[in-house]
Formats: sequence, structure tokens, C-alpha cells
Amino acid sequence: MVENAGTEQSAAPAERIPFMQRLLDNPFLLLFLGVVIPTVIYILWGVMEIAQIPLMK
Repeated sequence: MVENAGTEQSAAPAERIPFMQRLLDNPFLLLFLGVVIPTVIYILWGVMEIAQIPLMK
């Protein structure tokens, strides 16, 4: 009888996927971040511009 050495399960633990790879592999999260980050930046920019307008006497 011939044994197949390739069919044995390895006892090595599963390799953990790095955080950045998991982040970049998720297209919906990238879409969400691509919409939310510019929106927040432009809102903050607008608030700062409005705050710099001098008050009328």
C-alpha cells in the first residue's frame, strides 16, 4: 500500500493575517473610509472657516 505524504494535516498553527492586510482586503470598509474621512475633514474645515468670520458690531 502506498501512503500519500501530501495528505497529512500539518500540526503547525494557522498563520495570523496582519491587520493592514485584512483592512486592505475589505472593499466595503475602504469605500466607507473613503467617504467618511473626506466628509469629516471638509466639515471641520467649514466650521473653522465660519469660526474665523469676525462678529458684526
